[in-house]
Formats: sequence, C-alpha cells, structure tokens
Amino acid sequence: METLHKTMNVLDALNNPSKKELREALISLDIGLEEIRSNLKSSNGKPYYRKLLYQNEEVELLVMNWSQIECAPHDHGNSQGWIKVLNGSSLNTVYEVKENGLPSELFTKVHTLGELFYAPNKGVHKMKAEEESDLVTLHLYSPPISGMMVYDLKKCAVCVVSDDCGAWWPDEQQQKLKEIQLKNDVLA
Repeated sequence: METLHKTMNVLDALNNPSKKELREALISLDIGLEEIRSNLKSSNGKPYYRKLLYQNEEVELLVMNWSQIECAPHDHGNSQGWIKVLNGSSLNTVYEVKENGLPSELFTKVHTLGELFYAPNKGVHKMKAEEESDLVTLHLYSPPISGMMVYDLKKCAVCVVSDDCGAWWPDEQQQKLKEIQLKNDVLA
C-alpha cells in the first residue's frame, strides 16, 4: 500500500512530462523486484506478461516479466518512455524506419540489472531476455501507449494493435486495428 501511495504522489505530479522528468520520476519511485513480485505471472507462450501498475491521463507504469521468446519490432505509438531492468538482462535491438516504412536493424545492446534505457516517440525496437536470463522490467510511458505499431519483417507488414495487445502480431482479429502491407525494395 505504501508503494502505491508513493507511486500516485510521484506520477500524479507529472503534467506532459519531458524525457528528463520521466526518467527522474522512474528513478524516484525506487521500485524493486520484491515490491512487484506478486504482480508477475506466466507469459503463456508470449514474449512477456505485462501488468499495469498505475495509469492516469499523463502516464502509465507497467511491469513485465519475459520469456525466452523475442517480441516483435514495435513502436509505442505517440508515447515516449523509460525502461528499467529489475532482474536479469535484456537484449534491446533498435531499428531505423526506412522510407518504405520497413524497419532496418541499427544495433543491439545488452542492458543489465539497474540500467535504464529510453524508448523515444515513434522509435522502433524489440527486446528479449538474454540467454536464460530471468528478465523483469519496469516501464514508464507518457502518454499511456495507444496506437502501437507491430512489425512482421517476414511479411513486410505492420499492424496497429489495440491497447490490450502486446508487442507481437495479434492472434485475435479484434486486436488488429489496421494492417498495412509495406514495400520491400529488395524484392522490387
């Protein structure tokens, strides 16, 4: 209960927060693995299980525990955010979106316990737990994520997904808000 009260005080004070303000807020929350362990569940064959810890009109705070399955390349809609590694280590691959709309891999970086990394507005990335790592991450986004785009690089397609879908190609039709076929210049 004390963690929730502190979270509300910190996050409710944010109004259209900047990149720096979001980072400072996530750090000041000082949430550790033990405080959120009861929120973690099986990913049930998906890349991760996510639990919304707190949301208001300005921000959302989520915890995710990861399987060994890599999520799909995705953006966070019009949101920006910070990700903190609470346990394990993460492989984070960052992409550049080409003129044809197809993401191209730029680099992969390992993030370990305690590290924070930034997810910019319209930035495309994918994540997974590093080899056999028991990865748990804490995410703070502003505004709350809506209109996330998930890419299928094999199909050369992108899908705008519903807010209840994660960073994977939707299994259910109602989670596909819009599907777009992209042009692969290599095949053209």
